[in-house]
Order: sequence, then structure tokens, then C-alpha cells
Amino acid sequence: MTVEGTTERVLRLLALLQRRPSWTAAALAAELRVTDRSVRRDVERLRALGYPVHAVPGVGGGYQLGAGTRLPPLLLDDEEAIATAVSLRLASGGTVAGAGEAALRALAKLDQVMPARLRAEVRAVHDATETLVGPGVEIDGELLVTLARACRDAVRVRFRYADRDGAERERSVEPVRMVTTGRRWYLMAWDVDRDDWRTFRLDRMREVVATTWRFRAREHPDPVAYVQRSVTEAPYRCLARVRVHTEPDRLRQLVPPQVGRVEDDRDGWCVLVVGGDDWEWLAAQVARLDVEARVLEPPELREAVARLAHRLTAMAGNG
Repeated sequence: MTVEGTTERVLRLLALLQRRPSWTAAALAAELRVTDRSVRRDVERLRALGYPVHAVPGVGGGYQLGAGTRLPPLLLDDEEAIATAVSLRLASGGTVAGAGEAALRALAKLDQVMPARLRAEVRAVHDATETLVGPGVEIDGELLVTLARACRDAVRVRFRYADRDGAERERSVEPVRMVTTGRRWYLMAWDVDRDDWRTFRLDRMREVVATTWRFRAREHPDPVAYVQRSVTEAPYRCLARVRVHTEPDRLRQLVPPQVGRVEDDRDGWCVLVVGGDDWEWLAAQVARLDVEARVLEPPELREAVARLAHRLTAMAGNG
């Protein structure tokens, strides 16, 4: 076989190894239409190029592509290449410190080798898309990696945390999951000292250290629901429940998850749980939804709505 033919077969072998976790030698040979011996030779060629191809022991053992000491080139199909390029374009304007520059470098490399037809599709998606980015806080990439590894390895994390009043305290937690709202990053974790679940804003953490203390995973609430409840209720002085006459999915489109929580109700109604620092502000925000609504609680919001209605009626009067 020619060098070109051998190279093409090795690339096909690499694509197969990336497609699923493990392959038997016989299955690879059948896919490539070669002998088991040719498969072994091609595996050695990939290893020489820096791809960590591991042998799987046991009956019917074969090969799997593992992690090495450096990142070798990846083979992407058309859909994967488009998805990666679009994601990199979005990441270039994200909230992770340094990620924007790295995303642009990776995008430039991908764009350089991408076929013209795929490049045109990626640019079509980009040109037809606008990203509405609110004021966010940049998070250090190393902090994200440290916390992600601690969640994966189930090890305790120590850090100094600034409360809303600015006071810093030492915290020791068992991390479960990170959640991002698009504007901020949060960590859901078991607070060892307070013996309860807590939500922590990553931008308020300092001196974060992953310890060697492993913990046994415990039953925990859904991280997304727990963080949403924390960020929409706990930080605010005023908390209200309003029954809204619209479908829950439509209300979720109107109210960002970091602002309010939507609960299903019945007969075309749902319940909005929303917080704020001022009753008049809350009354105005609910009125802006432009849907039929009823205040469930507390009385302070009903009074604020009545005052707002009186002022609006006066504004609409003659003279």
C-alpha cells in the first residue's frame, strides 16, 4: 500500500477510536477492512505521533484512546467542527478571565484548516446571531479548574469568602456542582461548619485551596434549582409570590432565572417568586410583564401595587 493509503487508513483508525470508548481489534479490522496485524501496526503509528492508545486486557480485548501528557490533534466531523467554532465565538465574549483570548486563538487555528463550505456555515450562524450580554464578573480560569476537579474527585475545598457586608471568613466545604447564570458563577456545596447546603459566588472567593480530604458524596438537592432559589430569594429584603395568568415556559422567557423563579400552577396560571430591595420596584417590575396577575403575598406588595395604580391613574387624568 502507498504512503498516502497508509496515512488515510491511520486517520480513519483515529476517527474510529474517537467515536466510542473502546474497540476490539477484530472490530477495528472489520471497519478498516484490514488484518489484525495491520491494526496493531497502525496503532503503533498513532502512538509514535503522540496519541495515547491503550491496550484493553481480557477476553476480546482491544484498544481505547486515552489521555496523554500533551493534547494531540483532534479529528472533527462536519457537525462537530461547526458546533466547536460557534461555541468558540461565543466564548470569546464570556465571563471567564483569559478565556476570550484563548478562544480567539483556538478559533483562528480551526478557521485556518476548516473547509470553505463549513467556514461559510459558521459565519452565517455568527452573522445572524447577536449576544445580549449583561454586566457580569470575570472569573479566573484556574479557579474554575480547581473547583471542577474538587467536584469530580470529591475533595474538600478551603477558601476565604466575603459576605454581603464585606466581612471575610474562612470556609470549608464539600463541593458538588458549579452553576452559571450567564452573569455570575456559583458553587453549590455542603458547608462543613454550618452543617447545611450553601451557595457561594465565585467572585467572592479568595485563596481557594483543594485539600486532600476526600468526602463521601451525600444526597443533595438539584444544583440548578437550589442555586436559582438561593439567588432569587436569599439576597433580597423583599420577597413576593405572584400568581400570573400565562404559561410557565412563556413566563420563564420573560423573567431571567437569576431574577425570579417560576412554579407551575393550574388552569393556565403559574406562580412567580421574585425578590427585590424595594416593594415599589417589585410592583413596577410585575406590572411590566403585561400579563394578568394577582398578588398572593405579602400585603406590603399589594399596598405598593395600589399606590402604583393610584399614581398611574393620576398621570393619565386630564389637566
